[in-house]
Amino acid sequence: MVAITAPTSGRAPRRLRPGASRYLQALRTPRGAAATLLIVLLTATALLAPVIFPQGYDEQSADAFQGFSARHLFGTDEVGRDILNRSVYGLRTDLILVFIAVPVTMVIGTLLGLLGFVAGWLGSGVQRVLDIIVGFPGLILGISIVLVLGTGATTILVAVIILGLPIFGRLARSALLSQQQREYVLAARTLGVSRWKIMIRHILPNAVDPIIVAGSVFVVQTIFFEASLSIVGLGIQPPEPSLGALLNTGMRYITHSPTYVIGPIVILLLLAFGFSLLTDALNETVNRK
Repeated sequence: MVAITAPTSGRAPRRLRPGASRYLQALRTPRGAAATLLIVLLTATALLAPVIFPQGYDEQSADAFQGFSARHLFGTDEVGRDILNRSVYGLRTDLILVFIAVPVTMVIGTLLGLLGFVAGWLGSGVQRVLDIIVGFPGLILGISIVLVLGTGATTILVAVIILGLPIFGRLARSALLSQQQREYVLAARTLGVSRWKIMIRHILPNAVDPIIVAGSVFVVQTIFFEASLSIVGLGIQPPEPSLGALLNTGMRYITHSPTYVIGPIVILLLLAFGFSLLTDALNETVNRK
């Protein structure tokens, strides 16, 4: 139990909280270091795609359905485009989606979960809506959104955000319920500190750890969610590449070129593996007693 002493300055007592150094410690563990190296390598490759492949991702040639070769490491597709080239650009597309959708979802979901502290009735209503969203399987919800809004990157972004809101909203709500009756919160309220300040300075920091870990997990979910929608033809549309769209096309031509899908699968699994390692490292460090 945290001991509260009456401050002489009239300000609410501040509770000691762990800093960001714990997250840096997670990156120094073997799993964290491996995850960081892999994610940085993949991200750098995606960012440098226009430099590595200045011809772009849609250059065609006469070498259709060519297998592995020194010139085309992952072979070529049905119109002679280099699959490694398109896989790297597909990685770029997926990472752009991840780096936009995940932070936005984390922020909005967390704020929705904490609404109950400043407006109890509104917070309860938001939680009911989030419960309804949870009741739908993720892929079914995504398909429904695509059918309403149409295909494309923007629709995938909207679907990912809607899918992730309950995850972070519930985590923030859980932190709120566990902290709002603590002595340091009650003392701050007694001193007349506004609810918004209490929420930002005292309650929100206690929700950061589980939200950060959940964010890392949600990255992997986002990657496979986009891939799932693209595989059924409702994700990123050709000729713009994404890893899921490449798998969708590759499966149609699997009898002509069994190697078609290997490149996208390898990059997709490496990306998911990197963030899974990061999740393990963060979870282990955050929950260390």
